[in-house]
Amino acid sequence: MENPSSAETQPPKYDLITVLSIDGGGIRGIIPGVILDYLESQLQEIDGDKDARLADYFDVISGTSTGGLVASMLAAPDPKANNRPLFSAKDIVPFYLQNSPQIFPQTGGIFAPLLNIGKALIGPKYDGKYLHELIRKKLGDTMLHQTLTNVVIPAFDVKKLQPTMFSSFQLETEPALDVRLSDICIATSAAPTYLPAHHFTKEDGEGRVIKEFNLIDGGLAANNPTLVAIREVTKKIIRRPDATPINPLDYDRFLVLSLGTGSNMSEQKYNAKAVSKWGILAWLSNSGSTPIIDCFSEASTDMVDYHNVVVFSALQSEDNYLRIQDNTLKGDLASVDIATKENLDNLVKVGEELLKKAVTRVNLDTGHYEPVPDQGTNAQALKRFAKLLSDARKKKKSNSQDGN
Repeated sequence: MENPSSAETQPPKYDLITVLSIDGGGIRGIIPGVILDYLESQLQEIDGDKDARLADYFDVISGTSTGGLVASMLAAPDPKANNRPLFSAKDIVPFYLQNSPQIFPQTGGIFAPLLNIGKALIGPKYDGKYLHELIRKKLGDTMLHQTLTNVVIPAFDVKKLQPTMFSSFQLETEPALDVRLSDICIATSAAPTYLPAHHFTKEDGEGRVIKEFNLIDGGLAANNPTLVAIREVTKKIIRRPDATPINPLDYDRFLVLSLGTGSNMSEQKYNAKAVSKWGILAWLSNSGSTPIIDCFSEASTDMVDYHNVVVFSALQSEDNYLRIQDNTLKGDLASVDIATKENLDNLVKVGEELLKKAVTRVNLDTGHYEPVPDQGTNAQALKRFAKLLSDARKKKKSNSQDGN
């Protein structure tokens, strides 16, 4: 048997796997909405295509809670257009501005804080009816397998006490996860104390239940779903090594954009002296927020970012990972549900100002976020990222044609 030539033994060059990840955060989904609008406009300018959409450039779009809703909006097909997304990125912010006041109706007056505590004791703060009807109307009967690009959306099963990952990559091995996209969005956004849990079933062709879901907010599993998206792709690589003869742990294969929804980390509104005296009511409602959920969300979000910075840095692939987040929110801006016109408009301004701010990255020694030298503003970084996305898409098209 002849030895293969050296050219034959060389692994073929692989395409970049492009990943978009969007955190949870309720009405703060406006902030990544502004960022995504800017990114899509840059892609349209670079490729000279006003109809270009983010789903054309990202191999996988992952989102938790409000981020899951945005991911679905970007990836769901429009039944009135052939293989085009239901929403463009520029539609996201108007969607939030128009619908948030009905999703989170505000209770006014001096007794509002007491009323909110009372609601938290007897049930969720909001009934979710408007949100559920809105999602079902927009997404219709679109199933997970029908998205225009791969999506990964986490939720948490309270009956099984384990995460449920709705992933395009898992449908081949777990077809029971192929459910309506509307059910996935309702489930991943069902934040405890804010919105009710979501129960639904998957049935076979004869109406027999083959899988039951008892789900709440995906933020309990992964408020920052970047690692979940990378994991799902990596699992696919491991399962099909013949199709992708590379080390699946090579992070230089990934081109990742991770978008936060803002946090009040810099506000330092809690301290051990005060928290040590809290009981269940204070943990559920204090200073206009829900501290226990805040802590879980921030811990999950920052640990994922920290991990990504460590791994991409260790593999000298820092330029392949861009995280855009504003950790300076204060007061109402940091809330997930204060949907007054003033606060919603201010969140739009936060997103616009975030584009002008310097690119930051967590310092692995101090844990603090610091400007990255020579990276400029987030807008400048997104322009560079858009060029990488454009080049990656062109290469995939070229390789696909060569393969044919």
